[in-house]
Amino acid sequence: MKRLPFIPGKTHIPPSGKVFDSREISNAIDAVREGWWTEGRFAKEFEKRFSDVLGVRYVSLVNSGSSANLVALSALTSKQLGTKRLQPGDEVITVAAGFPTTVNPIIQNGCIPVFVDVDIRTRNATVESVRKALSKKTKAIVMAHTLGNPFPVNGVADIVKEHNLWLIEDCCDGLGSTYSNKFVGTYGHIATFSFYPAHQITMGEGGAVITNHPLLHRAIRQFRDWGRDCWCDTGKDDTCKKRFGWKLGDLPFGYDHKYIYSQIGYNLKLTDMQAAIGLAQLDKLPGFIKKRKQNFQSLYAFFQKYTSYFELPAGEKESDPCWFGFMVVVKKEAPFSRHDIVNYLESKNIATRSLFAGNLLKHPAYTNIKHRVSGRLTNTDAITDAGFWIGVYPGITRPMMAYMKACLREFLEQQRVLHRQH
Repeated sequence: MKRLPFIPGKTHIPPSGKVFDSREISNAIDAVREGWWTEGRFAKEFEKRFSDVLGVRYVSLVNSGSSANLVALSALTSKQLGTKRLQPGDEVITVAAGFPTTVNPIIQNGCIPVFVDVDIRTRNATVESVRKALSKKTKAIVMAHTLGNPFPVNGVADIVKEHNLWLIEDCCDGLGSTYSNKFVGTYGHIATFSFYPAHQITMGEGGAVITNHPLLHRAIRQFRDWGRDCWCDTGKDDTCKKRFGWKLGDLPFGYDHKYIYSQIGYNLKLTDMQAAIGLAQLDKLPGFIKKRKQNFQSLYAFFQKYTSYFELPAGEKESDPCWFGFMVVVKKEAPFSRHDIVNYLESKNIATRSLFAGNLLKHPAYTNIKHRVSGRLTNTDAITDAGFWIGVYPGITRPMMAYMKACLREFLEQQRVLHRQH
């Protein structure tokens, strides 16, 4: 699509956004013209191609990353998992600093979130903090790769294996990130992705749940598709070749399998138009990843001159992040506050964001939830009080990046002069 010329100070620079052209529009029109509209052939093609990209067996598209997290956690409560299934009162280790819908499904399914602190630079939990949070009630670990920066998933996976736990990777911010040369999302039992416009690729709205485990895949589909026992694709009948030959629950023999329900489920599918847009986006993913990394490195090189003021982002040695944003934490000894620099950037039409909810436990919605905190949330609070991030998404051009750095330089040099005068 034709871009409007960038006018420094007048053109808004968002922290994230969609990048698309005529291919997405053409695909969406094709899907509309076919007249199917609900999940159909475009969705099936996307699931196949997404599984090929990540090297996993099963992909289930849903209508958002938040729905993906809900379906993923709910799948672990399935009675089909026997004694390993999550039950009310079981503990699930997670972090307090992040997006609420990583944690909400834990609460919504009656489990107890156990919050651990994060490292001030990676903004992720450490292996040590996870290990210290373990108890006899621990049944699962659910954590996000914060702003696309992989948490130490090898070490966490070792804990999971050692203690026979479940691991859900929330990769909503991390499509394209790798750890030890493997894509994030391929270490856990289940992983989730978001295709909201802010993310690495978009369908407008949308998400995905991936797994390599057939039993988990079936539970994921059941919770996504109203809770029904039937596994026929939308619009298909009798895939099992015994549609009227089942005897389940207290229903009469031969009750239509399409309307037998094994889970208390939802309807969280997306449309074929969205999947069609996603297919065009998926073709562009390698270029999007490259541009995000370039923009991140450009900002990192700039901020290295100001490490006395900021805690800069850092990845694990084994990781290669596809960064969602460039986040810094203003140090206490800096001569300015987050409020000062954020307001300055916003006045220059450069958008900023906090680390989503920050410390969830400080929000009204979480005041009375059952939970446990392992240790102290010192860094979580520091990020809540002094952290912010700016964009690295592919729509940020070289002139935009130059303007962002010029504005930052102007503010920081002014602060440096003022600090010397005092």
